[in-house]
Amino acid sequence: MRNLDRLRQQVWEANQGIYRAGLVTMHSGNASGIDRNRGLVFIKPSGMDYDKMKPADLVTVDLEGKKVRGKWEPSVDLSHHLYIYKHRPDVGGVVHTHSNHATSFAMLGRPIPAFLTAIADEFGDEIPCAPYVD
Repeated sequence: MRNLDRLRQQVWEANQGIYRAGLVTMHSGNASGIDRNRGLVFIKPSGMDYDKMKPADLVTVDLEGKKVRGKWEPSVDLSHHLYIYKHRPDVGGVVHTHSNHATSFAMLGRPIPAFLTAIADEFGDEIPCAPYVD
């Protein structure tokens, strides 16, 4: 499997995972991933139902937000994802949810602690949250 195909599949799986875990509802939230060598980002289409989305539905954009490939429009949150990719070269993927628990931590201005070894194994020390914005 080519690198871009693998990344597309991983981003689709991440979107499916946050939906199945109940971290997003309806069309809120999304996951994206970047191929830094090519400067391409895969992101969930805007307004698409998670359970109807296929890997081919993901939208491909460059780091300026120009659509390179895709039938649909990219998520309305694209600018936030691109900002992170441009300012954090160490980041390879972004997950944006509206989880009640994550929102609570963001409102408190705290990262999500790694209370379980499974979380620590997957994410490391703690999961940072963007500040809550009203």
